[in-house]
Amino acid sequence: MKKLFTTLLLAVFILFTAFAKGPKNQYVRIKTSYGSCIIRLYNETPKHRDNFIKLVKQGFYNGTLFHRVIQNFMIQGGDPDSKDTSKAKPGAELGNGDVGYTVPAEFRDSLFHKRGVLAAARDDNPTKASSGCQFYIVEGKRFTDGKMDTLEQTRLKGHKIPAWEREYYKSVGGAPHLDQNYTVYGEVVYGIDMVDRIAAVKKDKKDRPLEDVPMTVELLSKKECKQLNAILYPPVASK
Repeated sequence: MKKLFTTLLLAVFILFTAFAKGPKNQYVRIKTSYGSCIIRLYNETPKHRDNFIKLVKQGFYNGTLFHRVIQNFMIQGGDPDSKDTSKAKPGAELGNGDVGYTVPAEFRDSLFHKRGVLAAARDDNPTKASSGCQFYIVEGKRFTDGKMDTLEQTRLKGHKIPAWEREYYKSVGGAPHLDQNYTVYGEVVYGIDMVDRIAAVKKDKKDRPLEDVPMTVELLSKKECKQLNAILYPPVASK
């Protein structure tokens, strides 16, 4: 009996310790000449999370451009062709580069296109599989109930926007017309102003910035991740 009690006590302690430290999250930092932002990758979308981490570790994104920007909507990057000087000459259309594979869609009801989310770009494939490398960050805009009603009837093909998401889209903003069509797999937790600045740059008719916006992407260290977790998920004080 004593041994069983000790085992149960140890199990409770381990669970409490894990809860007190908050969930384990991986964060990445995107740096540009317009500032930097920190993104938390969602554990709910493990295929996209792990693929992004793999590419970041390889240095894949370093030197790639935010090649397509639309103010009040999103900024897109991650095309490997964008760091090839022969393919990325001024005025050239970018966005067709890839890594030779796709990532299966990971739609989650709790994850939606609110302002600041990281999501995967894709082509018009029937399974809605994501590009293996290209992504976008939503700047977004606010939507009224009337506009969301219209989206439900047209773009969303029967998908109903939950009430709590509607409140977010009305008060903070986002891009609800992309929900359940493109996989969301992270969100900006610091530095959303970088996205606003890039979205506002001058661009050509193809939505490519007139002046290149290269990026550097790096994983945060374990220490930095732990510090962010402590801020975002503070331990619950015991009563």
